[in-house]
Amino acid sequence: MDEEIYNVVDENDKVIGSAPREEIHRLGLKHRAVHILVFNSKGEVFLQKRSMKKDRCPGLWDSSASGHVDREETYDDTAKRELHEELGILCKDSPTRLFKLPASEETDNEHVYVYCARHEGPFNLNKDEIETGLWVSPDSLNEWIKKSPQDFSRSFLIIWEKISGQIQTLCHLSC
Repeated sequence: MDEEIYNVVDENDKVIGSAPREEIHRLGLKHRAVHILVFNSKGEVFLQKRSMKKDRCPGLWDSSASGHVDREETYDDTAKRELHEELGILCKDSPTRLFKLPASEETDNEHVYVYCARHEGPFNLNKDEIETGLWVSPDSLNEWIKKSPQDFSRSFLIIWEKISGQIQTLCHLSC
């Protein structure tokens, strides 16, 4: 497997160098990532349970798809790639951009662009990345988070808190 190389960025998301994934995480360097929330026509969101093979947040529930921005990629390119790699969704256009989170300890030092898309499934889950997945209504998800926040990645909790009151107006893109 080729070594993953990512851009190292500053607090303003400006590229200041590049380094291997392992070094970026070991040293806590700022870098880039995307999270994509996939909604169906019922307004449910698809969540993935991260594989226990993952080095970050293994076994936790997370956004529908997510991943690091490779050195030569844009955020939009990465969103399309991650939808395909993790869920088997081919999009000709990028999903809809929602907002950007600044790099922080809670985001694992990642500047994160958050996207949403509409899709009904079924999905072809990448078993190296995802243990399982499920559709959940926003109300049920809010209750689950209230009872067991430890079940979710920290990044997902920040993302969901930011959008949970706006679900019905968000996503208009179909892949």
